[in-house]
Amino acid sequence: MKNLKNSELLKLKTKDLEEKLMDLRKEMSELISSAGRGTLKKESGSLKSIKRNIARVLTVMNGRKEEEDSD
Repeated sequence: MKNLKNSELLKLKTKDLEEKLMDLRKEMSELISSAGRGTLKKESGSLKSIKRNIARVLTVMNGRKEEEDSD
């Protein structure tokens, strides 16, 4: 998975961000379960990027939530 850019995430709607977050979490859980089984090989480095992408999505979502609360 490629790294998501903040500029790309800011263009997305909140619903799209929630869907992207669900996809990333699902992908991470699949990788973690395959790591537990011992079948994870080449994808072991992608866990780090997935965790960072989840953090990016959550940061954008929390920023929007703060903007709504301040209005």
